[in-house]
Amino acid sequence: MTILVTIIHVLICFFLIFIVLVQGGKGAEVGAVFGGSSQTLFGSRGAATFLGKLTTVFAALFMLTSLVLTVSSLRGGGTVVRPTAATRPAPMQQMPAMPAPTQKIPAKGK
Repeated sequence: MTILVTIIHVLICFFLIFIVLVQGGKGAEVGAVFGGSSQTLFGSRGAATFLGKLTTVFAALFMLTSLVLTVSSLRGGGTVVRPTAATRPAPMQQMPAMPAPTQKIPAKGK
Protein backbone atom coordinates (compact mmCIF):
# COMPACT_ATOMS: atom_id res chain seq x y z
CA MET A 1 0.00 0.00 0.00
CA THR A 2 2.76 2.44 0.96
CA ILE A 3 4.72 1.65 -2.19
CA LEU A 4 1.68 2.29 -4.38
CA VAL A 5 0.96 5.64 -2.70
CA THR A 6 4.65 6.59 -3.01
CA ILE A 7 4.62 5.85 -6.75
CA ILE A 8 1.42 7.89 -7.19
CA HIS A 9 2.96 10.70 -5.11
CA VAL A 10 6.08 10.84 -7.31
CA LEU A 11 3.97 10.86 -10.50
CA ILE A 12 1.84 13.68 -9.13
CA CYS A 13 5.04 15.60 -8.31
CA PHE A 14 6.25 15.32 -11.90
CA PHE A 15 2.84 16.30 -13.35
CA LEU A 16 2.61 19.27 -10.97
CA ILE A 17 6.09 20.49 -11.92
CA PHE A 18 5.27 20.13 -15.62
CA ILE A 19 1.94 21.96 -15.34
CA VAL A 20 3.46 24.85 -13.40
CA LEU A 21 6.33 25.23 -15.88
CA VAL A 22 3.97 25.21 -18.89
CA GLN A 23 1.86 28.07 -17.52
CA GLY A 24 2.69 31.68 -18.23
CA GLY A 25 3.44 33.87 -15.25
CA LYS A 26 1.04 36.50 -13.91
CA GLY A 27 3.45 39.23 -14.98
CA ALA A 28 3.59 38.05 -18.60
CA GLU A 29 0.97 40.61 -19.64
CA VAL A 30 2.80 43.55 -18.07
CA GLY A 31 5.16 43.74 -21.06
CA ALA A 32 2.21 44.05 -23.43
CA VAL A 33 0.73 47.07 -21.61
CA PHE A 34 2.46 49.58 -23.85
CA GLY A 35 1.48 47.65 -26.96
CA GLY A 36 -2.22 47.71 -26.13
CA SER A 37 -3.40 44.70 -24.16
CA SER A 38 -7.01 43.67 -23.81
CA GLN A 39 -6.60 42.78 -20.13
CA THR A 40 -6.18 45.26 -17.34
CA LEU A 41 -2.74 45.59 -15.82
CA PHE A 42 -3.57 44.89 -12.20
CA GLY A 43 -7.26 44.04 -12.42
CA SER A 44 -9.03 40.72 -12.21
CA ARG A 45 -7.81 37.89 -14.37
CA GLY A 46 -11.25 36.71 -15.36
CA ALA A 47 -12.18 33.05 -15.42
CA ALA A 48 -9.55 30.59 -14.30
CA THR A 49 -7.75 28.81 -17.09
CA PHE A 50 -7.76 25.07 -17.59
CA LEU A 51 -4.13 24.83 -16.48
CA GLY A 52 -4.93 26.84 -13.36
CA LYS A 53 -7.70 24.43 -12.42
CA LEU A 54 -5.47 21.45 -13.20
CA THR A 55 -2.76 22.91 -10.95
CA THR A 56 -5.28 23.20 -8.12
CA VAL A 57 -6.38 19.57 -8.55
CA PHE A 58 -2.83 18.22 -8.62
CA ALA A 59 -1.83 20.38 -5.63
CA ALA A 60 -4.74 18.94 -3.64
CA LEU A 61 -3.77 15.40 -4.68
CA PHE A 62 -0.16 16.12 -3.70
CA MET A 63 -1.23 17.25 -0.23
CA LEU A 64 -3.52 14.24 0.15
CA THR A 65 -0.81 11.72 -0.76
CA SER A 66 1.63 13.57 1.53
CA LEU A 67 -0.77 13.19 4.44
CA VAL A 68 -1.39 9.50 3.66
CA LEU A 69 2.35 8.80 3.55
CA THR A 70 2.90 10.70 6.80
CA VAL A 71 0.16 8.83 8.65
CA SER A 72 1.37 5.47 7.33
CA SER A 73 4.92 6.20 8.47
CA LEU A 74 3.72 7.22 11.95
CA ARG A 75 1.78 3.97 12.34
CA GLY A 76 4.90 1.92 11.65
CA GLY A 77 4.27 0.85 8.11
CA GLY A 78 6.75 -2.01 8.40
CA THR A 79 9.77 -0.05 7.26
CA VAL A 80 11.71 -0.42 10.51
CA VAL A 81 14.04 -3.42 10.61
CA ARG A 82 14.57 -4.77 14.09
CA PRO A 83 18.05 -6.18 14.70
CA THR A 84 18.26 -9.88 15.44
CA ALA A 85 21.05 -11.76 17.17
CA ALA A 86 22.71 -12.44 13.81
CA THR A 87 22.67 -8.79 12.69
CA ARG A 88 23.28 -7.14 16.06
CA PRO A 89 26.85 -5.80 16.38
CA ALA A 90 29.14 -7.34 18.95
CA PRO A 91 29.45 -5.46 22.25
CA MET A 92 32.39 -3.09 22.46
CA GLN A 93 35.36 -4.42 24.39
CA GLN A 94 37.18 -2.22 26.80
CA MET A 95 40.48 -0.89 25.51
CA PRO A 96 43.57 -1.75 27.57
CA ALA A 97 44.97 1.03 29.73
CA MET A 98 47.85 3.07 28.32
CA PRO A 99 51.23 1.94 29.66
CA ALA A 100 53.13 4.37 31.87
CA PRO A 101 56.01 6.18 30.16
CA THR A 102 59.38 4.54 30.82
CA GLN A 103 61.57 7.60 30.34
CA LYS A 104 61.62 10.55 32.64
CA ILE A 105 61.58 13.94 30.97
CA PRO A 106 64.13 16.27 32.57
CA ALA A 107 62.70 19.43 34.10
CA LYS A 108 63.69 22.80 32.71
CA GLY A 109 66.71 24.45 34.14
CA LYS A 110 68.50 21.32 35.35
